[in-house]
Parts: sequence; C-alpha cells; structure tokens
Amino acid sequence: MSRKLRIAIDAMGGDRAPGAAVHGAVEAARLSRGRCTMVLVGDEQTVKKELDRHFRVGELDIEIVHAPEKVDMHESPAQAVRQKKNSSIAVAMRLHKEGKVDAVVGAGHTGVMMATALLTLGRMPGVQRPAIGTVLPTMHGRVLLLDVGANSDCKPTHLYQFGVMGSVFMSGLFDLEAPRVGLLSIGEESTKGSELVQQAHKLLARSELNFIGNVEGGDILRDVADVVVTDGFTGNVILKFAESVEKLYSLSLRRKIGRRVFSMLGAWLLKPTFKRLKEVFDYQQYGGAPLLGVKGTVIICHGKSTPKAIRNAVKEARKMIESGVNEHIAARLSEWSGKQSGKESDLEDSGNGARRPRETAHER
Repeated sequence: MSRKLRIAIDAMGGDRAPGAAVHGAVEAARLSRGRCTMVLVGDEQTVKKELDRHFRVGELDIEIVHAPEKVDMHESPAQAVRQKKNSSIAVAMRLHKEGKVDAVVGAGHTGVMMATALLTLGRMPGVQRPAIGTVLPTMHGRVLLLDVGANSDCKPTHLYQFGVMGSVFMSGLFDLEAPRVGLLSIGEESTKGSELVQQAHKLLARSELNFIGNVEGGDILRDVADVVVTDGFTGNVILKFAESVEKLYSLSLRRKIGRRVFSMLGAWLLKPTFKRLKEVFDYQQYGGAPLLGVKGTVIICHGKSTPKAIRNAVKEARKMIESGVNEHIAARLSEWSGKQSGKESDLEDSGNGARRPRETAHER
C-alpha cells in the first residue's frame, strides 16, 4: 500500500487524556517517517495546548479535528451514544465511515467505542458478532484471546467466526502461516465443557482452520495455541485476572527484596533481567485490543494507556490495514459460508442459546 495512511486517535479518551493520547500520537508520527498522518480528535484548544508542549511538532504529519464533547468512563454506553453525537469517539468513527481516516485508535470507554463502531461502521458481510481480541504473552511468543468482552452470550457459529477472525489477525500481524486455534474448555476431550463448547468443537473440527482441539485455562500461556476462542464473559474474566499478574509480580518482588543489603545488591545486578521480564507482561507492548468484525479498523486501548501503548496501537492499526486483515476475514467467511450452510441446517437452537443436532429416526 503506497498511499499515506490516516489514523484517527481519540485525544479525549482514557484516564490519562489528553496527555497520553497526544504524546503517543507525536511518537507514532515521528516513527512513521511520513507513512502515516495522525488525526487527533477532541476539543481543539485543549489538544492544541497539549500538542504545543512537544518539540518541533510542526514538522510532523499531525492534524486536529474538533469534537466539542467527550465521554466519561462512568457513562452508560447507550446514553452516551444517544446523547453525545459530537463526542470525540463519535466524530472519529464518522471520519472513518466517510473514508477520511483509515482507522480509529482510542483508550476511552470500551462499551461506547464498541457500540459506536457497530452503529456507525456496521458489521462486515457474513459476521454475526464482532469480537474484541487481546494479545497475551506465552512462554515462547504470544496468543490472541477472543472474545474478551463484546459478547457475553454466544452461539457455536459465533465461536467459529471468532476462530476465523483470530486466525486471520495473527497471520497478518505476526506472519503465521497456519495459526493454531484452540477452544477454551474444562478438558481436552471433545465431550468436555458446556453444550455451547461441545457444539462449537464440532464446527471448528470440520472447518478449514488449523484447529488443535480444546485447551484448558492453564494452556493459554503455555504456547500450545496461537488463538484461543471463548465467549466474552469468560474471556473478560481471564483478561482481568491476567492484568493483575504483572502488579502481583512487581509487588511480590519488592517485598522479597526488602531493605537487606545483599538482596538490594543482587536486585541491582539483575535489574536488566527484571526489566525484560516485566516487559513480557506489559500490555503496552501490544498496543490495544482489535475490534474484529466491523467494517473498519478499530483498536481499543486500555483505559490507563501510556504514550507507549498509544504509539504501539497505531502501529498495530497500520499493520492490520497493510496486511489486509479485514479483506481476508470477509473472504474466508464468504468462502466457507456455502459449505457451512448445509451443515448448519442440521442444527437447531437449544434452550440455552447453544445448538444441538436434530434427532435422527434411529435416535427417536
């Protein structure tokens, strides 16, 4: 892709806005070396004042688009979407829909970002439910976990589509030829787990994906899969637990070292190692969580995102666009929809939202 990309950044979203968003945009602009234009969306005077704090920003490809309203983290998504049509999130999404930017990056209210993206951009053809994915470190690399909050209740076909979207994402961003896709369950056997998991296992097993079967919670970080799919409720619980690991690690390390002379000396000597280890668990390394399945490129960052996280989220958005993640997702779903439609007709909804095979005459 030869043309210059334009990335919209919600300057008013996040606990550290507008400072972190603007600082991250400046860093991203410097590193892009003319390949991307950063479009900061927010209150023009506030953003300009923050931008003026930085050195030689006039030389960078940075623009400001005025948005008079902002969404606070405590606001209801439904209320914010209805009442704040000119919030920084809403304006950024409209710019994306109108083709004036190629992606949206924001650390604001996750629910509002997701709802606004769905209403403004819409779902990609063939996608039943968009999903939020997050990249986690493993023993030897990384794994994409999805969904982590967009869909509390899912059907087997949703989990299958999460597998497709996750597989394409990992192929595009990390150059994996055939990402290993695992289904989160309480046991490796295909008969383990809820009815939803068991029926999803059948769909994934007969799909074109590199499906490795069920994986347990303890397998997520063991590098057995490149993509792990689950419903949004379970995924969000795992994500929140994972976020607490780095804090526990740092606190425990400080407590163990204490004020003993030899412990402090040893800690000083091992400081580079501790730093590298901490970076493994640092969410900032991976930027943000992609909202997969919408007609656009949307990266949802952590509410506490630093400039480094915003910068890496911009890089992630650029790689998604350049590798054609959305186009490949649409093609894969379209290619398999015909094959799946005939097989799906053999399934009917069960009472709990999952699906079960129809009874045969022999079974009756």
